[in-house]
Amino acid sequence: MELITPEFGLIFWQVLVFGILFFLLAKFAWKPIIQSLHEREESIDQAIKLSEETKKEMAELKAGNEQLLVSARAERDALIKQAKESADAMIAQAKLDAQAAANQEIEKARTAFEQEKVAAVAAIRKEAASLSLDLAEKVLKSQLKDKAAQEKLVSEWIADVTLK
Repeated sequence: MELITPEFGLIFWQVLVFGILFFLLAKFAWKPIIQSLHEREESIDQAIKLSEETKKEMAELKAGNEQLLVSARAERDALIKQAKESADAMIAQAKLDAQAAANQEIEKARTAFEQEKVAAVAAIRKEAASLSLDLAEKVLKSQLKDKAAQEKLVSEWIADVTLK
């Protein structure tokens, strides 16, 4: 029962110790504790402000990075397009050059073929003429072995020539 109903002396000493402790804490500890709490509050506020500023800066940097990425992608696409166009132009030019060279070679081959053809025809005509002359000579020699046959042939030629 002593705990539930404390005696007057115990309450007196407890109030006195509490009062002295309160006075000592108020005199020596309360101001530094309050000051440190204010400093802590200010440092927390500054940290929060710094955090918000950093967050804003990060958002701005992120937006800047996104913009840089977009412009870099656009530049990359433009370079790729330009390179493709350049490659296509080079391929087209190479095809044109190859076609022109092929046409030139075909024309040279046609010219050479025509020259060979003309030369071959001339050689065949010359050979045919030579063979015709040899044949005519042999035929004439065989037909003109006697004098009567020669006179008959000459009179037939003259007759043919005068009739024409």
